[in-house]
Amino acid sequence: MSVLCYNKSCGQRFDPENNPDEGCTYHPGVPVFHDALKGWSCCKRRTTDFSDFLSIAGCTKGPHNQEKPPGPVKPDVTSSGEKKESEDQKPKFNEYIISAPKPQEAIVRPSADEPMVRLQHKVSASLKQALEKLKLSENATEEDEEDDDEIKIGTSCKNGGCTKTFEGPETDSDVCSYHSGCPIFHEGMKYWSCCKRKTSDFNTFLSQEGCTKGAHLWRKKDEGKKVVPCRFDWHQTGTQVIISIYAKNAVPELSYVDANSTTLNIHILFEGEKEFVQNISLWGVIDVTKSSVNMMAAKIEVAMKKSEPMSWARLDLPPPVAPPKESEKKREETDSEDEDEDD
Repeated sequence: MSVLCYNKSCGQRFDPENNPDEGCTYHPGVPVFHDALKGWSCCKRRTTDFSDFLSIAGCTKGPHNQEKPPGPVKPDVTSSGEKKESEDQKPKFNEYIISAPKPQEAIVRPSADEPMVRLQHKVSASLKQALEKLKLSENATEEDEEDDDEIKIGTSCKNGGCTKTFEGPETDSDVCSYHSGCPIFHEGMKYWSCCKRKTSDFNTFLSQEGCTKGAHLWRKKDEGKKVVPCRFDWHQTGTQVIISIYAKNAVPELSYVDANSTTLNIHILFEGEKEFVQNISLWGVIDVTKSSVNMMAAKIEVAMKKSEPMSWARLDLPPPVAPPKESEKKREETDSEDEDEDD
């Protein structure tokens, strides 16, 4: 009577009474699968195809084996269906319990009412050169205006959309048709914010007649400082948070950054009359004594030293959620009572 051979990669039947010492060719090792390669630990042949792996001939000769290898041990199951681990099945390592920090060990966030400190700032050579050039050009313009207070013939009207030029004192009596708004260019369309007559052609946009009547403006008005938005972003390293403010030609004497451990107040005056103001409640805590401001011609960098080497999830702290008003609380209580009555 023939029986099945359980040697790996053999799978043939043999007669137990006729089992020669070299009648079986098999693999005494174990299958190895690594980096898409398949083979046996007892020989060096490897392949990426599973069918080829199954057809790899054995590397060792010996008698056939009729003893079936033991199967996996089934875990004991309790009456509730849970697995019961024996001593042999338990992992052979020591367990360590890591406890959470105690409440008194938790880090307390400093108060936002701490005194503010003005951060030290460094002015780069490129910014100094740019400001000197601007000062020279402004002085030359002022001298030209002082030398000639009269309006020159051919001066264009400064009102938006007006194409008239100054031809003499009699031109002041003409009515100026202009646009009181500002030009807007969006998704290929061009128009004025005051009348919104949209067109895709630039020449048509320039020739649109003004929607407002008034007097000509031959010289620009001195509007003084004007608070404007300014593009800025931030990035972080293991020990610092750096804010980049893209304001050109900032004035060092009139620009400053005040800070405490959790708050940052930015005030930048740039390009003569533009002013950028930003107040930030920081997500993390900084060391103001090791923080500084670097002023360059094209941007300003605020380098803040982290009080702890940890990663910030964001730059600013989200505002606190306001508690619901009394009217909303009463409405929610009424709705819940109505639901209970319906049930």
